[in-house]
Amino acid sequence: MELGIGMFGDLAVEQSTGKYKDAGIKIREIIDQVKLMDEVGIDVFAMGEHHRPDYAVSSPEIVLAAAASVTRNIKLASGVTVLSSSEPVKVYEDFATIDLISDGRAEIFVGRGSFIESFPLYGYSLNDYEELFDEKLELLLKINSEENVSWSGKLRAPMQNQTVYPRAKNEGRLPIWRAVGGTPKSVLSAAKLGMPLVVAIIGGMPIQFKNLIDFYKQEYLKAGHPESEMQIAIHSHTFVSEDQAVIDGYFHNYKSQMDRIGSARGWAPYTKMQYEGGRSKDGALFIGNTSEVADKIAYMKEIFGITRFIGHMDVGAPENEVMMKSIELFGEKVGPQVR
Repeated sequence: MELGIGMFGDLAVEQSTGKYKDAGIKIREIIDQVKLMDEVGIDVFAMGEHHRPDYAVSSPEIVLAAAASVTRNIKLASGVTVLSSSEPVKVYEDFATIDLISDGRAEIFVGRGSFIESFPLYGYSLNDYEELFDEKLELLLKINSEENVSWSGKLRAPMQNQTVYPRAKNEGRLPIWRAVGGTPKSVLSAAKLGMPLVVAIIGGMPIQFKNLIDFYKQEYLKAGHPESEMQIAIHSHTFVSEDQAVIDGYFHNYKSQMDRIGSARGWAPYTKMQYEGGRSKDGALFIGNTSEVADKIAYMKEIFGITRFIGHMDVGAPENEVMMKSIELFGEKVGPQVR
């Protein structure tokens, strides 16, 4: 099983000014953090895409390209590319370029995203939310498998025997994963297409997702795809420290981000009881010491049969030195225990 780390580039608020901290500093810290991930044996890094003041990264492709130049082994993925508001040709070209820079380490996680800011920003209508994604996914998969593309749809101009360059390694094919938040329709689509699946489990109890993942396995095999090629990942909030005071203190980082997002979505203020419940064996937070986190990941392997776990590790913008220690422990302690 592969172990990965995901980030969104969360920005903390400067208490003295009430403004978000410098995005440039955050991005440079992320590059240093990915370099450390590579050194301690993390298998995958996934960089998210957002178009909001509380996140530093709107172009994961550029961050991943920078990370490619300072790493040797770690796979570099988007987490996620909001495909509905992206241009599939440009997505392929960007990730094929990252693939060439990194000598074959680029991956794409495509999803609808949990935020909608990119739609008006890029001039798309939310009335086309579903159709945009389905149409663009069809085109992206076609580009990924064919050098000369002919395609037509309703919401984008057709392509007639057009070439898309550069081509990625592995005969031009990039690994493209389908990222979902729990919608059976999305899971069914991924299974029928034979796409690897990433399930975001960031609340409640992971066991609640077992029927969904079993459904994916059933439909994947029913569609005739080989079981040996099936890949399933989960992506969950994660933080590691051997210091209980640090774990207790991280609650305030986590609460600040949950409350900031929740205020726009009508959520009640996040509580310490939710935090501790999430940290329990049956909860969805992989936050604790190395043994607690390793045991919980192993439990996910047991109940889901996952081939990859991605710990989303920068929720609430922990300080850089705290993040670096969490990454180090995840790679050097959690990884060996899980394996």
